[in-house]
Amino acid sequence: MSERAVFRLFIAGDTPQSRNAVATLRRIGETELAGNCQLEIIDVLEDPWAAEREKVLATPALIKLAPPPARRLVGDMADIPGLLWTLDIGIPAAEGADRGASRRSRGTT
Repeated sequence: MSERAVFRLFIAGDTPQSRNAVATLRRIGETELAGNCQLEIIDVLEDPWAAEREKVLATPALIKLAPPPARRLVGDMADIPGLLWTLDIGIPAAEGADRGASRRSRGTT
């Protein structure tokens, strides 16, 4: 990925889920993106209007702003390979296509 990745992560306070989401995204930024990313962390308890503006109803929630296409994820972010595939980063096209076919066969998108 040559374009800088831009993520906005919404968390709710200092909880284990929040800490895990932050750690996972930082790890992806360092390892998969070689530091070529920007991660904005928004605590909805401190800035509820930011969540309102982005229509975030549950946390942790991640929005990939760049590069296109934009993506949104909500919930557990522990599955790094699945997260990379969903965000459309760091997985070769053939492997991503196989994973997509597997998901479609289970009736999910």
